[in-house]
This record gives sequence, structure tokens and C-alpha cells, in this order.
Amino acid sequence: MIFKLERRVDDSRWMAYLSPILAGTLTLITGSILFWALGKDPLQTLYTFFIAPVSDLYGWTELGVKAAPIMLCALGLAVCYRGKVWNIGAEGQLLLGALAGGALALQFLESDSALALPLVLVAGALAGMAWAAIPALLKTHFNTNEILTTIMLNYIALNLLLFSVHGPLKDPGGFNFPESALFTEAVTLPLLLEDSRMHIGILFALFALVAVWVLLSKTFVGFQIKVLGLDTRAAHFAGFKERRLVWLALLLSGALAGLAGVCEVTGPIGQLVPQVSPGYGYAAIIVAFLGRLHPVGILLASMLMALIYIGGELVQIELNLPLALTGLFQGMLLFFLLACDVLIAYRIRLNPRFNAMRKPSSAALVNGADANLSTHSQ
Repeated sequence: MIFKLERRVDDSRWMAYLSPILAGTLTLITGSILFWALGKDPLQTLYTFFIAPVSDLYGWTELGVKAAPIMLCALGLAVCYRGKVWNIGAEGQLLLGALAGGALALQFLESDSALALPLVLVAGALAGMAWAAIPALLKTHFNTNEILTTIMLNYIALNLLLFSVHGPLKDPGGFNFPESALFTEAVTLPLLLEDSRMHIGILFALFALVAVWVLLSKTFVGFQIKVLGLDTRAAHFAGFKERRLVWLALLLSGALAGLAGVCEVTGPIGQLVPQVSPGYGYAAIIVAFLGRLHPVGILLASMLMALIYIGGELVQIELNLPLALTGLFQGMLLFFLLACDVLIAYRIRLNPRFNAMRKPSSAALVNGADANLSTHSQ
């Protein structure tokens, strides 16, 4: 190999911040090559994908609509990941929040109570929290791997949602479509701007961003979570309660994901449908790492991920490209981010063995010269 990886003495702080930028640049370059291979003008396609969706005010409001649920899920995941609690279940917690909140919202179809919407939102958050309590219980009492349990619970949550909208919660007057009745205004989130779909869910996400920042940066509990993630043995020696911190991280993450789910069904969707989430919970994992588990980074990464969702829909409509490009761009972004993160702990060096193979040694040169002299002397 021409190059080799050499372990750094200390992790590079510069590369920790440059890695997401480098990953984004490599994703754009690879995407351009892909568009060219598909017979499209790369510059025009990139413009349609990343610039055209936010070229007017309505586009920015749509960006907020998409970014809010991703941000809520990613903030909860960041708390978990800071403590090395690998919660992959934000998608399932989001779906359970949507299901529980939506089921309760259907009970207020003939009511205009001012308490209806707060009750629905709280129900959604509590449902997400309860769904996250299952892997927390299994991990703290039976030492199970939370990666496996949370992934499996994602599929269970999806099937519960499908069962509900095909069965007990299906609209009797909905022509047999798998969807619930439309929610009334009493259980629908108010809009922030007229002639747009931006609702107050974005304010919940921004409030959660500040709350998580305060929790992680200004409180003793946040300090305990960070110590637990950096060195479990040190946390034990300091007397920190690992089980309590695992419960706290998972419950908080579940509540935020559940809130994201109920905001989706009481916001832009307005009813329970099978397609509540196009994968927001999974995209939030990429966002959490792309944002370096910091609330401000998560805010920027959420907007980028929302832009990928909107851009993917726009190139499908205007350029007749497949919608799967959205997932492809997400995958490429995660792949390049993980690859670039290697450079935080390692640096690239020219392999000395390769140089030795290219340059003959001095002894070989001397031997070669002696052989030539002996040939001429004969």
C-alpha cells in the first residue's frame, strides 16, 4: 500500500470539526458523479436538490416542518450517545408517540376543549417514553444489548401502527383506506405562518435544543452522563449510579421522539396513516453524529437532513429521478462521515515500505557496479 494509517498521540480536535465538512464535500462530489452517470447535468441537479427547495419563504417553512421531528429525535439520541447508551429505537418511539397521541385525538372529534391538544401531546410523549422504558429495563436488569432490543422494537411499533390503521382506528367513512378520521381543529397544532404548513412543533424542537444544551453543559446530571460515556470505571469509582443514568437517557430520548411523532400526526398530516415517518428516527442517528452530539451541531445537521428530504422529492418531480436518491444521499453521508472520523485518531502517512520497493538500496547499487566492472575487466 502506498499510504498507511498512523496512530496520533492525541485525537485531533480540528479533524473532529472538519470531518463533517469533509464528509459533506465528498457526498456532493460522489452525488455529482452519480447524476452524470444517470445522464443528468450534475450542476443543474445539485441546484435542484440543494438550492431550489430554499429559494423562497415557503421553502424555508417546509425546511422547518421537516427539521423539527428530526431535531427532536436527534437531541434525545445525543443524550444517550454521550453516555454510551446506543439507542437505535427513535423510529419506534416516534411511531408509538404518533399512535398513542393519534388514538387519543380521535376521542376528541366532537369536543372543542382547550385541554384536548395538551393532553394529546403529553400522551404522545409518555408513549414514546414508555416504549423506551422497555430496553432500559432489559438493559439494567438483564444486561441485554440495547442496540438489538431497540431495533426489534422499531419493527414491533411499525406493525402496531399498521394493525391500528387497518383495524380498530380505521375511518369507517374512509372508503376502506388504511387511515383514521381527520383530526379536528381542537387537536391540531396551530400554524405559525399563514399559507404554510409550519406549526408550533418547531418551537418545541428549539425549546428542547436549549433544554438539552443546559442539561449536558450546566447540570451535574449531564456531567455524570458524559463521565459515564468517557470512562465507565471512573463513573463507578465516583459513585455515579449507572442504572439511573441509563434510565434517564433512554426515557428522555423516548419522550422527545414520542413528542416528534405526535407533532407529526397533529401537525402536517392531521390523521393517523401508515406513512407517519419516512425514517426520521433513523435519519436522526446520522444527524446526531454529524452534529458531533452537540445541540448547535444537531440544529445545523437537522436542517441539512431536512433539505435532503425536500430535495429528493423535488428532483423526483422536476427531473424524474427516483425518490430513493434521498436514502442514497443519507447513506453516503453516513459512510463518508464514518470514514473521515478515522482521521480524528489516525493520520495518513506515506508507507516507507513502498519507498523502499521503489528505490534500490545502496548495497544493491554497489553490487551492481561491481558486477559491471568485473564484466568489463574480463
